[in-house]
Amino acid sequence: MRMNDPERTGDLRLRPLSARSVVLSLLLGTHPPQLPARELGRLVERFGVGGSTLRAALSRMVAAGDLLRTETGAGYRLSDRLLDRQTRQDEAVRPSTRAWDGDWEMVVITATGRGPAERADLRTRLAALRLAELREGVWLRPANLDRPLSVPLDQVAQHYTARPDRPAADLAGSLWPLDAWAGTARALLAHIDGADRPADRLAVFAAVVRHLLTDPVLPAALLPADWPGDALRAAYTDYRRELIGEIRASVGGPGGPGEIRGTSGTSGRTGNSGPGGRR
Repeated sequence: MRMNDPERTGDLRLRPLSARSVVLSLLLGTHPPQLPARELGRLVERFGVGGSTLRAALSRMVAAGDLLRTETGAGYRLSDRLLDRQTRQDEAVRPSTRAWDGDWEMVVITATGRGPAERADLRTRLAALRLAELREGVWLRPANLDRPLSVPLDQVAQHYTARPDRPAADLAGSLWPLDAWAGTARALLAHIDGADRPADRLAVFAAVVRHLLTDPVLPAALLPADWPGDALRAAYTDYRRELIGEIRASVGGPGGPGEIRGTSGTSGRTGNSGPGGRR
């Protein structure tokens, strides 16, 4: 069973972002993720969001638990739930890897009696760890990621290190739709080159983040030739640097509220895997 399926290339239709998505994209790409309300209003104007639309969106986002008012009451910041999402997105842009020696991580689900909602939640958590399902209850991936498996999994699963007999590249190709992922990545890169308006660029890069979240981040030896992961990450890093510069200018520079900064740059990676996505 293939996991982490990306958007199919032929279905890559990028729609304009809603006011909520524009706000989240700006805050998810900002560190710390908070902005004064006045400056937020100035920023979203560039993306076609008017003042009354923004105020209505902010009110709904606070009520829904997406945003919290800052301590002074003059701005907005991400809720704890969305801080977790920001962490996942940062890791998607800069995955931390280690040299691969041929080992695979394997997670075997041992808990029984779980309902549909619990099973769906567990599948989401396993996919977020970039694991793929070999068969029902058995998940695995190459052991090249420098991250621990989520501690709560200990309550429902057992962890193993494995060396499959099947050739690693063939196994990876059966677990992840690598050609489809690469095709969508190349389509996104083409959209980046053709997007001129700020709103269009933000929509493209929101899709880029969503796609990077589905990158299996495999060792280079298991990837098809000309894998576009690095190029997609580099394009996003450049855009985020540009966007952070605009935010800094709006709030008064690096010394402005919250000492806003970006998280651009690269981390040590062994594979050829190169603002906030809409949810």
